Amino acid sequence: MEWRTFAGQLATMARDLLAQETVDATLERITGSAVELVEGCDAAGVLVLRGRQVSTLAATEQVVVDSDRMQERAGEGPCFDAARRAGGRRVFRIADFGGEAAHWPDYLSYARGLGLGSMMGFLLFTEDEDLGALNLYSRAPGAFGAVSETAGGLLASHAAVAFASARTGAQMREALATRHAIGEAMGILMGRHGLTEEQAFGVLRAYSQETNVKLRQVADRVCADGGPGG
Repeated sequence: MEWRTFAGQLATMARDLLAQETVDATLERITGSAVELVEGCDAAGVLVLRGRQVSTLAATEQVVVDSDRMQERAGEGPCFDAARRAGGRRVFRIADFGGEAAHWPDYLSYARGLGLGSMMGFLLFTEDEDLGALNLYSRAPGAFGAVSETAGGLLASHAAVAFASARTGAQMREALATRHAIGEAMGILMGRHGLTEEQAFGVLRAYSQETNVKLRQVADRVCADGGPGG
């Protein structure tokens, strides 16, 4: 790998990541960049682990989803371990799926059946939180060495910051939209029924609790139909 060229490509990617408008677009740019920039990488995806439930985000190929599903069913695997930082490790590398049977035997057997030869997993983390794992796959055994691991680690560092920033931005936009919708709905109830601001909010909250419908959805119904029940 020519490191000067890689550094330029990584800088371009970092700027491009921050220009994406949604979390999904950011993640797709991350996994697409992994295939483009990391030598030997044929497919990539981001695995997010909640308890023992796995979500696969921005997979570049179906094989990534299949691999993650198997790890969820088996409760074991390198990506699974990377996402939960098993043993305190932030990077996992399997040089050859055909030659390693000591760890994750069920998963490795399945991975070989998928035609995978080697992989790397990188924890995506910031100072405040762990976000998941960026997983890179190759169909060839021995595709990833120390150079690929360094390149993947650098990419993962940029990816974590961009992912966290995109998610924070999305949460802020959602909070503002929710606040606006609730305010509009309260105004409608106050105008139509002569309620105070506190009473109008109480109507929205009570309906939300009684029906187990999110407050934002109740507000949207009021804005669309004039009342929480439609």
